[in-house]
Amino acid sequence: MARKPPLSNAAKAARPGQANTPGAGSVPPANDAPLADAIRDSAQQIWQAGLGAFNRAQLEGGKAFDALVKEGVSLQRKSRSAAEEKIAEATSKMSSLASELSAKAGSPWDRLENIFEERVAKALHNLGVPAASDLQALVARIDALEQRLQQRPARGSAAAKTKPAARRAAKRKPA
Repeated sequence: MARKPPLSNAAKAARPGQANTPGAGSVPPANDAPLADAIRDSAQQIWQAGLGAFNRAQLEGGKAFDALVKEGVSLQRKSRSAAEEKIAEATSKMSSLASELSAKAGSPWDRLENIFEERVAKALHNLGVPAASDLQALVARIDALEQRLQQRPARGSAAAKTKPAARRAAKRKPA
């Protein structure tokens, strides 16, 4: 039968049901040394990889920063234009709503005004007060009559004298 290699202290501690006695296995066995060397080499490589990443970040960090700034500026422009479009849409919607509300609010006042004007006109008509349209029609007729009078030729004084004389003559004959 093959003999099993002895367990390390960590392995003994991990085994359930066995007591850890001081002094038992306090000296690491000889076959744990390659494992410890492998762990040390792995830790060294991780450390070196971290230093390499840090160095690359320092060297390329300026380029990456500039690229990020350009991308940020581009995103800011896009978001600003989108926000301006939304503001423009909201403004137009609010203007249309305001105009609709003012039209709806104004129509009852317009109707009330029309009713009031109709009732006042009816009351004035019942009192015999001529309407504005009646007065305008009379003014137009007066203007037309004045134009007709100005277009007639002026009558001479001889014509005016003959007519009354003819009338007097007509009165004397029957007597």
